Amino acid sequence: MSDTIELVDYDARWPALFKAEQQAIRAALGPEIEACIVHIGSTAVPGLPAKPIIDILLIAPVTAQWPSFIEPLEGLGYVFWPDNPRRDRMFFVKGMPPYGTGRTHHVHVRVPADAQAELRFRDQLRAHPELAAQYVDVKRALATRYRDDREAYTEGKSRFIRELLAAACVDGA
Repeated sequence: MSDTIELVDYDARWPALFKAEQQAIRAALGPEIEACIVHIGSTAVPGLPAKPIIDILLIAPVTAQWPSFIEPLEGLGYVFWPDNPRRDRMFFVKGMPPYGTGRTHHVHVRVPADAQAELRFRDQLRAHPELAAQYVDVKRALATRYRDDREAYTEGKSRFIRELLAAACVDGA
């Protein structure tokens, strides 16, 4: 299986898949790690079509602890991306070829301030079905146009997200 962009209808199992992974990550990291583990992305928005990848935001304020996340997450089947151009973030993927048949989970490690936009966007989509519908239209168009170009797909979504968050700040939503 290739690493192509594929959107599927909302799957009611996604929240349970997140919860199971959240518990596994919490157990793997241990109680001494101060972190909040939350469900983000399209799979966290009821009814929203998505790539069938559970996006997990691991909010950890003590960046000195971050390197200690690599081994426990690798033990859960994640692959760490050491070449992330954003040195103020960490990123892990589970299931990505050639280590699996297809991506199943992403873990995004951020400090609290850097996590806020992701959480606001998720909450905007949950609270405003008309915005969620617009986002679905954008995602479908991008998935068709950039089926095999994950970076272009992601950048296209990012433009929409930035515009939505800027408008939400202006509108006070």
